[in-house]
Amino acid sequence: MKQYLSDFSKLIKFRLSFTVVFSASISFLIGQKMQVGRGYIPSIDWGNWLILIAGGFLVTAAANCFNEIIEKDLDKLMSRTKDRPMPAGRMTTGQGLILGVFMAFLGTWLLGKLNLETGLLSVFSILLYAFAYTPLKRKSPIAVFVGAIPGALPPLIGYLAAFGSLKAEQFHEIDYYIAGILFLIQFVWQFPHFWAIAWVLDDDYKKAGFRLLPTKKRDKTSALLTFLSTLVLIPVSLLPTIYGFGGYYIAGLSLIAGVIFSWLAFKLLMNKEMTDAKKVMFCSFFYIPAVQLGLLLNFIAK
Repeated sequence: MKQYLSDFSKLIKFRLSFTVVFSASISFLIGQKMQVGRGYIPSIDWGNWLILIAGGFLVTAAANCFNEIIEKDLDKLMSRTKDRPMPAGRMTTGQGLILGVFMAFLGTWLLGKLNLETGLLSVFSILLYAFAYTPLKRKSPIAVFVGAIPGALPPLIGYLAAFGSLKAEQFHEIDYYIAGILFLIQFVWQFPHFWAIAWVLDDDYKKAGFRLLPTKKRDKTSALLTFLSTLVLIPVSLLPTIYGFGGYYIAGLSLIAGVIFSWLAFKLLMNKEMTDAKKVMFCSFFYIPAVQLGLLLNFIAK
C-alpha cells in the first residue's frame, strides 16, 4: 500500500497539483467574498469550494498523468524522473491511461457543476498542457510560453467558479478584469520560475532532449531574460492595488517579494552560478503563494 500511494503521488505530481488547487481556491474565495459583499449570497459557499478543490485536483492530476504517459521513455533517461511508476515499470501505460481518463472526466464533471465556463477551461487546460506543451519541450523554448498558459489558468478557473450560483442576468456584474489580473500575475511569474528550474536541471533535461532555457543553454542571455521577467513581474503584481481591489499592504508585500526575486535573478545574471540559479528557483516557490495569500487576506479584511 505504501508503494502504491508513493507511485500515485509521483504519477499525479502531488505537490504541483496541490499548488494548482491552492491558487484556484484563493481566487474562488476572493470571488465569493465579492458576492457576499454585493448581497448575492449570504456567506461563502464552502460546498462549492470543496467541489472546486476536488475537481481542480483531479483535472490537474489527469493532465500530469497524460504528460507522464507521453514522456514515459524520456523519463527513463533523467535522474529526477526515472523512478516514476511508468518508466520504472511498476505501472503500465494502459493503467496510467485508465486513471488519467477517469480523473479527467470526473474532475471536469465536478467543475462543470459550478458553471460551464469552469468546465470548459478545465478541458482546455488539460489539452494545452498534455498535448501542446509536452511535445513542444523537445522542439523549442517556446514551450515555456505555451506551458505558462495552462499554468496560469487555475486562478482564472477559481475566480469564475465562485460565480457559479449567480443568475444569468447577474453575470454582467462579474469583474472580469480581476480574473484577468490574477491570471496575468501567475502567467508572468512562470517565466522566471520555469527558467530557473531549467537552469538548475539543464544537464538532466538535455538527456531527454528538452529545450527549456531561452537560448537552450546556460548563458548570459538566458540569465538576462530571467532577470527581465522578474522586473516585469513587479508592476504586474501591483495591478490589484492600481485597479482598486488590493490595498497598500498587498502592494508592499508584492513590491518587497518582487525586489528580492529580481535581486536574486540579477545575481544569477552577474555570476551565472548554479547556487544563484537555485536561489532564484526556491524564491519562485515561495513568491506566488505568499502574494496570493496576502491578496486574499487583504481582500477579506476590507
